[in-house]
Amino acid sequence: MMAPRPRRSHRLAVALACVLAIPLCLTGGPAAAAVTGGTALAALTGGTAPAALSGGPAAVAPAATLTGAFAEAAAVYQVPRDLLVALAYAETHLDGHEGRPSASGGYGVMHLVTNPSAHTLERAAELTGRPVAALRSDTAANIAGGAAVLRAEADALGLSASGREDVARWYTAVARYGGAADPGSARLYADTVYDLLAHGVRAVAGGETVTVAPRAVVPDRGEYANAPDLDAPRLAAAADYPSAHWVAASSSNYRVASRDAATIDRIVIHVMQGSYAGTISWFQNPVAKVSAHYLVRSSDGDITQMVHDKDVAYHATTYNNRAIGIEHEGFVSDASWFTDAMYRSSAALTRYLADKYGIPKDRTHIVGHVEVPGSDHTDPGPNWNWTTYMRLVTGETGGNPYTPEQVCGAGFGVIDSAALGTAGTVFLLYDAGSGRNCVATIKSTSLGTATATSAYLEVQGSARVTDSGSFAYYAGPVRAAAADKCVKWGGTAGSSAYNSPFEHCG
Repeated sequence: MMAPRPRRSHRLAVALACVLAIPLCLTGGPAAAAVTGGTALAALTGGTAPAALSGGPAAVAPAATLTGAFAEAAAVYQVPRDLLVALAYAETHLDGHEGRPSASGGYGVMHLVTNPSAHTLERAAELTGRPVAALRSDTAANIAGGAAVLRAEADALGLSASGREDVARWYTAVARYGGAADPGSARLYADTVYDLLAHGVRAVAGGETVTVAPRAVVPDRGEYANAPDLDAPRLAAAADYPSAHWVAASSSNYRVASRDAATIDRIVIHVMQGSYAGTISWFQNPVAKVSAHYLVRSSDGDITQMVHDKDVAYHATTYNNRAIGIEHEGFVSDASWFTDAMYRSSAALTRYLADKYGIPKDRTHIVGHVEVPGSDHTDPGPNWNWTTYMRLVTGETGGNPYTPEQVCGAGFGVIDSAALGTAGTVFLLYDAGSGRNCVATIKSTSLGTATATSAYLEVQGSARVTDSGSFAYYAGPVRAAAADKCVKWGGTAGSSAYNSPFEHCG
């Protein structure tokens, strides 16, 4: 993550702190002027707005479930429910982060923003009649606010009642909701949402599963039909890393320099606290005053470069002059963003940079933002798996042909790990789709020889389950449903053991 504080799309989907966590720099839309007073609201909606757009008490009663909140908001504001869920998932994976803002000042699952250049939070308050405080922290209110803002964008575009029934025709409204700094970033943002519609969504939030069934949608891109496609293959002449896209950050957000291998000796790992598309847009916004050299997408590991290696990006305070910054899509508190594709893509980039500039591939020179002297940030946080990442960076596998992801199975991703001396590592994994945890102990020594190894998982309120014996490569998998529950986990390899307290609750 970077400072000051004010995401995606592989067309594949599911999923888009550094200083930038940028879930998006929302700038409002043409309808913004229409929401400056009650008398303007009728003009905003062409006289056909639902009662909720005319001010007064909140029109959507608190919903008992997340699914209910999306259904109610969609009905009241006449926004396609699946589109609303896909937009929220692209922004936050349906995590409201307990009312805490993103790096760009976005709140709640719908990422309603308040910052110097964007005020969709205040706009939502005016449209719904709900207090700003409620829109920040109450999930149902936040979803209603997002639906109201999206509907207002559609009304400003003149989308009729029949047009609103066609999800393909909401594309421009979605692009404007994102508040991107330029047409290319706006298209990337909207394409991310429509990719999710095409591939479907299955998310577990607060113990509740929210789904969107896959559907074939050919979006009507309208004014964005000829906008640059930032996801398209392109000549990478401008990018320093051969496989990266090049999208220049605002010149207000970095300093032109002439750094080389004699100057660059650190690589700093950040987490955006936001989405890939939104972060690209934020770095293009001159009010941000922050940037990073590279951004990595969660779903497929796509990479965009926004500041040349030789130039000084504003990402790590005291390390700015000596470091290259790499931002990763997602939020520190949510491990679901840290995919295998992201780890592998980012590690390949870090390995390339280390070789190019003679940077040692160790944890002294490849550091998290939290480790930068004087930093007040926490990224990449406890959900970032440094063991996996550094093994990918160095190309060292420890000789064990098995990974914890292979042992636990498809859908599981590492959220924590603990070294067992030099004999192995015990890993805790989570599958957001099923709400299950898994523990596996991966040996590092005596490979191929059966030695004492174990792994266990204990869900609070349930009996501990252990896999223990003499194993050649690993112990486990030990799996259990643990959504909204604390877990104890651990294992042994040789004479070394690890036992966690109850943690990773919820």
